[in-house]
Amino acid sequence: MKYTQLGRTGLKVSRLVLGTMNFGPQTDEPTSHSIMDAALGAGLNFFDTANVYGWGENRGRTEEIIGTWFAQGGGRRDKTVLATKVYGNMSGQDDPWPNHDRLSALNIRRAVEASLKRLQTDHIDVYQFHHIDRRTPFEEIWQAVDVLIQQGKILYAGSSNFPGYKIAQANETAARRGALGLVSEQCLYNLAERRAEMEVIPAAQEYGLGVIPWSPLHGGLLGGVIRKEVEGGRRASGRSADALANTAVRAQVQAYEDLLDKHGLEPGETALAWLLTRPGVTGPIVGPRTAEQLESALRALELELGEELLTTLEDIFPGPGPSPEAFAW
Repeated sequence: MKYTQLGRTGLKVSRLVLGTMNFGPQTDEPTSHSIMDAALGAGLNFFDTANVYGWGENRGRTEEIIGTWFAQGGGRRDKTVLATKVYGNMSGQDDPWPNHDRLSALNIRRAVEASLKRLQTDHIDVYQFHHIDRRTPFEEIWQAVDVLIQQGKILYAGSSNFPGYKIAQANETAARRGALGLVSEQCLYNLAERRAEMEVIPAAQEYGLGVIPWSPLHGGLLGGVIRKEVEGGRRASGRSADALANTAVRAQVQAYEDLLDKHGLEPGETALAWLLTRPGVTGPIVGPRTAEQLESALRALELELGEELLTTLEDIFPGPGPSPEAFAW
């Protein structure tokens, strides 16, 4: 396993992040435990979750599955860098109650205590804001975070789905308070969706945040979706199906798969390996539903993408270019 520092911190994390969103809704508890054991056994030490995972009336279920895994002992918690998130409403789905969502000091305090209980741990290593809160000032958010750090309940704060200007605003506010501020940003970023390169990733680099891309295969679009249609009759679904309905996007994906066939490479592994070459990226989140999917993701760490291949990938999926040059002179 390869490791790197998380942004400007001294924290060492694996270059792949284990995403747990499927644990509960799609992967049962025993299989989820087996996947986490296999990940930790391979040296993957950075696990990501969120309080809302499990979804609907089962919100919190994913954290509970991680908690029962930690409870087995064997150094599982000590070896894991644990990240979870706060923002979504955790009260009853049919009767959402005020102050049970967003980033008020009240909800942050309530959400941390609930996550710690479900996770069966005394602290969260990286506590992430799942979305910006346009109603709550960062002075209030950082006051709540400072208390939790002093209590030893969280160690670092990170963001998810923040625009570049909010990363700047958050960290400038933290700096005025003499606080560390955000240390990571979790954003949508992959070969097919590169808008983060315009503002988000430059802001993260400027302020020393580690970038943690989610949906590195863009909902399966970069995982050999056309080949699977042809070979197994497995139709695309969700985001990838919507994208393939666009003939220009389908042509891009076909060119991508044809290129990798020529080089004898697997599309999903190549998409992960490409992200590992990108400036500012700590590691992409992989969300395996099975042990086989985890093994495939781990192989991406060994891939060396040559300059010619990287150039051709750039031709197929061109980035937007830096800001402001992307939209101005």
